[in-house]
Amino acid sequence: MNYYSDLISQLLWHLPVNLTWLAQTIHDPNVVGQIQKTWSHFVQTGQVWALLIGLVIGYIIRNLTSYG
Repeated sequence: MNYYSDLISQLLWHLPVNLTWLAQTIHDPNVVGQIQKTWSHFVQTGQVWALLIGLVIGYIIRNLTSYG
């Protein structure tokens, strides 16, 4: 285990700093606006009801199948 952790740390240490997958271009920095837009789409499409129904059914099945 120690050999693998030393190997990985050495590999990560020698990586170039300017890797393209480390940096991303941000097109819309409005994070709160994106969350609000996503949530309203989630509610408008009815997926919130599917989530709630799935949670209730999962809770009922968990209680029916648990012992004790």
